Amino acid sequence: MSETNNEIKCPMRFLLKMIGGKWKPLILQQLISETRRFGELQRLIPEINKQMLTKNLRELESDGILKRKVYAEVPPKVEYSLTAVGQSLVPVLKTMESWGKEQLESLLREK
Repeated sequence: MSETNNEIKCPMRFLLKMIGGKWKPLILQQLISETRRFGELQRLIPEINKQMLTKNLRELESDGILKRKVYAEVPPKVEYSLTAVGQSLVPVLKTMESWGKEQLESLLREK
């Protein structure tokens, strides 16, 4: 059985394939409340370089989580927003954020 078949059969592997990694959750977090342009995402996630942001946005778009809208103007304007599938991830992302906040606060209280 190939790894692709295992990923499809295991819900956690499938989820991690779609939104796992260092950058995808941070990108999605920035798109929960509003549509963003590429430059905005770069400013909001300063640790990510242009190539990595582009790669992750393309993967999220390819997986149907993001939609990319290109406006025919000069200079070109491109906006990213969540699709319906991406919107369905919002409760998951908010739960992850809440858990992280609780753990961070607990860690800070211990110091």
